[in-house]
Amino acid sequence: MNVRDAIRGNRAWYERYRALRMAYLRRRHRLHHVHPTFYLAGSAQIASDFRAGPHSFVNRDCLIGPQVEIGAYTMFGPQVSVVGDDHIFDRPGVPIVFAGRPRQRPTKIGDDVWVGFGAVIMSGSTIGNGAIVAARSVVTHDVGPYEIVAGAPARKIGERFPDPSERSRHEEMLSGPPQAGERAAVKQSGTDAHLG
Repeated sequence: MNVRDAIRGNRAWYERYRALRMAYLRRRHRLHHVHPTFYLAGSAQIASDFRAGPHSFVNRDCLIGPQVEIGAYTMFGPQVSVVGDDHIFDRPGVPIVFAGRPRQRPTKIGDDVWVGFGAVIMSGSTIGNGAIVAARSVVTHDVGPYEIVAGAPARKIGERFPDPSERSRHEEMLSGPPQAGERAAVKQSGTDAHLG
């Protein structure tokens, strides 16, 4: 058993390790607007004005541009990008490289949203609470609460809670104070690899 496995085996040590690691990463990435329980796994490029709610998670190799806010319990898989509004391209007689940049639009991603591996979210989009964005999807427009979207461009393929009573119960939980819980883990060769 290595040191990392020993730390993960002791919940108190693991929580302390996570807190120290995140304090370091918040300082390194200049993330002054994230909740203390926000977790960043691995390397990422994140604008310093990024805002993140309680128990939110950004996985490795993500690219998050300016004016992005994610809510409580929201998770980004690896290689998720929030980009766009990069260049003005509709000025005749002016090459794109010299045309300037438009004003950046804010991107708001609600509470308890799951964004899958390699998804691209165009800046200026709003993703409602409880939505799921499938892996490799390209979000070019707003996504409603509890919608499941997939594809390029992303289209609605389902509802997370088709039963209104389940949705209501979930909304009640989201409107309450932040709750801590056991984080997800993946079995790898007989050991648990914690995701967040």
